[in-house]
Amino acid sequence: MSDASTATPPLLEVSGLGQRYGGRTVLRDVHFRLPAGRSLGVIGESGAGKSTLARLVMALERPSHGQVRWSGRDVNAMPARERRALRPHVQMVFQDPYGSLDPRWRVGRSIVEPLSALPMTESQRLARLAEVLEAVGLEADAATRFPHQFSGGQRQRLAIARALATRPRLIVADEPLSALDVSVQAQILALLRELQHREGISLVIVSHDLAAVEVLCDEALVLRGGEVVEQGAVERVLGEPRHPYTRDLLAALA
Repeated sequence: MSDASTATPPLLEVSGLGQRYGGRTVLRDVHFRLPAGRSLGVIGESGAGKSTLARLVMALERPSHGQVRWSGRDVNAMPARERRALRPHVQMVFQDPYGSLDPRWRVGRSIVEPLSALPMTESQRLARLAEVLEAVGLEADAATRFPHQFSGGQRQRLAIARALATRPRLIVADEPLSALDVSVQAQILALLRELQHREGISLVIVSHDLAAVEVLCDEALVLRGGEVVEQGAVERVLGEPRHPYTRDLLAALA
């Protein structure tokens, strides 16, 4: 009897992925599969290739080698129009919130901007704006202010609100909690976990915060010098690491 899970391609699949900049290799032969509703934590020291992997998954760059597939389709082989149509379903939270908040726009405009690709009325967009601001713990009047009028932690919450606005199937987050205080981190962790369970959202979390990876992620992948040295269930990788580098990394980050 066939396994139905093998008949449906995973939401995200990375195979043989590599990236070179000039003569320097920053990512080499990365493989993983992420089914809908599951989450992956990517850990490693600075320069390990974590952020490069995040950009390749988001199709913000073309890989030198390998493929990134969204629901079984090679995203870099898609016509630009089809890739744009899929973009609302795959959103990113940058480490620097200014990566998604235009300093010249009021934040409400930045948050609803991704909704322009969806068949929604203006009133529906405004209602969704209010929902996501409430979800990340900000008042509705925050929408009328500019990014420079917020603290770093508040700007990161706004960036998360923008990513959530389209109700994406996949969120790729590069150090999403680094600018938040402990109480807000707990709120955002709870929110992302709730969305994952309620809406089947998948997550790729690039983080030095091992507690966040442990709470949010089902699987963990450890990068060293652009190569995967260990991957598996998060409980096993964080609790019983097999590779010496993983053990040293966890000891340094603990």
